[in-house]
Amino acid sequence: MSTPIINVVAGPAGCGKTTWIWQQIQNTVSGGNIIYFSPGTGNVPIDQTRLAAEFPEVKVFSDGEVVDFYHQLTTAVTVYFELGFYLQLSTVQQILDNLSYYAVAVLPPHLRDSEYHSWAEKIVPGAPIDISISQTQLWRAPSIGQVIDEDSLQELWYEITHGAYGQVSRAKGIFDVADGRSLYADFVAGVPTTDFLELDVPRYLNGRPLNRCGLEILGQNLDELAIRQTLQDCYLSEAALIQYQQQVKQILIEENIQ
Repeated sequence: MSTPIINVVAGPAGCGKTTWIWQQIQNTVSGGNIIYFSPGTGNVPIDQTRLAAEFPEVKVFSDGEVVDFYHQLTTAVTVYFELGFYLQLSTVQQILDNLSYYAVAVLPPHLRDSEYHSWAEKIVPGAPIDISISQTQLWRAPSIGQVIDEDSLQELWYEITHGAYGQVSRAKGIFDVADGRSLYADFVAGVPTTDFLELDVPRYLNGRPLNRCGLEILGQNLDELAIRQTLQDCYLSEAALIQYQQQVKQILIEENIQ
């Protein structure tokens, strides 16, 4: 059995770990099995869902799939193991069971002499995040089967990223919107905002989708009840969802006729 190249990627929240992995996969020229695994995300596997949509050839694993992950190591060529900021660096050896790996730290340029520096074999300059913001709360909410209209999503995201629910340092989410698309949203305090990214998945216009959507927010003094209630208020009812989907189907039919 050949030994795969295991890249363990770590760093603070929002510095660009998943982005760096995405770039490495995109630039891979040779064939071979590629594995991505990020433990600790629970029932809101946002990065896993995005990577699976963008790179369907990559085998993506989440919590509860550790055994399958080990089995795939026997045939893998390259492995990307993303260690979330909420896990200790020592977690790596516990999960990999003393397998050798290449340690990569994606760090903000101004960070010096951190635990990542002594751990990593390679330092990658990441986003210039503000590490002075206290990150005392991590809030997650799955939203499988829920659909939101895009105007409500835009308003919700503006409120989240402009302090309506507390001081937010990092927020990301995947949302199914009324026209059948899945949108990825990403916010990091101190970094220029980006537009929503449409995931490369087929439109879903027949009832409630089963995509692994959800929202993750990291910050301080978060009003979790208000976030949850606002999110619930944004979800479409069954009747509204059917109406939206029928309208979109009709528009698509008319566009194809033309």
